[in-house]
Amino acid sequence: MFFLVALIILWIMHGYVAWRVIPTLGLNTSYSLLAYITIFLLSLLPLIPILLRVIGNEAKFIDKLSLLGYTSLGFFTLSFLIFVAKDIFIQFISIVDSLINTQEVADNSKRDFLKKSLAVGTLGITGTASAYGFYSARNGPRILKQDIFLESLPDEYENFAIAQISDLHVGPTIKRPYVEGVLNKISQINPDLIAVTGDLVDGSVEHLRSDLEPLKDMIADHGTYFVTGNHEYYSGVDRWLNETDRLGMINLINDNKIISKQGQKIAIAGITDYKAHHIKPAHRSNPKKALESVPNNMTKIMLAHQPNSIHAVHDAGVDLQISGHTHGGQFWPFTYPTKLANAYLAGHYDHFGTQIYVNRGTGYWGPPLRLGVPSEITLFRLKKKVL
Repeated sequence: MFFLVALIILWIMHGYVAWRVIPTLGLNTSYSLLAYITIFLLSLLPLIPILLRVIGNEAKFIDKLSLLGYTSLGFFTLSFLIFVAKDIFIQFISIVDSLINTQEVADNSKRDFLKKSLAVGTLGITGTASAYGFYSARNGPRILKQDIFLESLPDEYENFAIAQISDLHVGPTIKRPYVEGVLNKISQINPDLIAVTGDLVDGSVEHLRSDLEPLKDMIADHGTYFVTGNHEYYSGVDRWLNETDRLGMINLINDNKIISKQGQKIAIAGITDYKAHHIKPAHRSNPKKALESVPNNMTKIMLAHQPNSIHAVHDAGVDLQISGHTHGGQFWPFTYPTKLANAYLAGHYDHFGTQIYVNRGTGYWGPPLRLGVPSEITLFRLKKKVL
């Protein structure tokens, strides 16, 4: 059902773009047919690697095919959206014009020239936007700094630094060089603690182990902590938890660790993905269980992949939730539906006294495309809130 729905959507998008562009180019029948066939094949390209991986085929060639397919998908998605917006706008103008100028005779040659110019211009805009979005996505994350003020924070933790990576999505298109770039940036900021808030991978341990290997050198004085995202459950969560453990991360499965500094303590807790129980019932997200034995007056920081966990996390008495999952929408205009589906989209918020920060994603998912929503490694500085 998933592949059928995805295929229908792909055909609609690619077909609409083909319908709006090819007839305006003045090609002869043979070239027009070749153009339609090419676009039809491009519509299949994003799904073919997924089908191959589902039946157990993971290889470098399939990864290269994925990069080509996802890049094409990004271009056609932008083209489809812009063509639809353009056509709606032109139709509106046409209706208004017909009401005002009822006796004007249409100039077909002028109209055809305008259609061709608009089609070519639209492709130029989407091509430029796709190229820029591709560069932004593949160029790697920026360091984004965020101060967090907490009333309960012990003085000893003033300026305590936490680096967060989230939604790295190492898989078909994000490989070892990208991971090494993330590691280098983490090493430069030298945080006290590192939080990895899920969706680290898209694929099997066997296929991606070497790409993740640089993360064994991702070390902080107070530890590196990992919580599951939804994609870990698609990729074999138990084996990936064994692998993150091998890489030196501390897995927080509805659990917590007490951090001690100069005799003062804070709690770092972590819950499983918000919908983990749909795939692994034993992994139902449980913030209250994660905070068992933690004193009420201790500063509590919760790692939770999805921002929608904030309601239960707030009820559990947490001071700060650190999340990801949304990618900040990744590229406009998907920021709007993403915002509707999640409690919070990106950045820092206050949820009735519980602070929450949503990382925009350290990598990307699907099309290698980021427009207006750059990827990030978040560097938190904990500070004492003075009343």
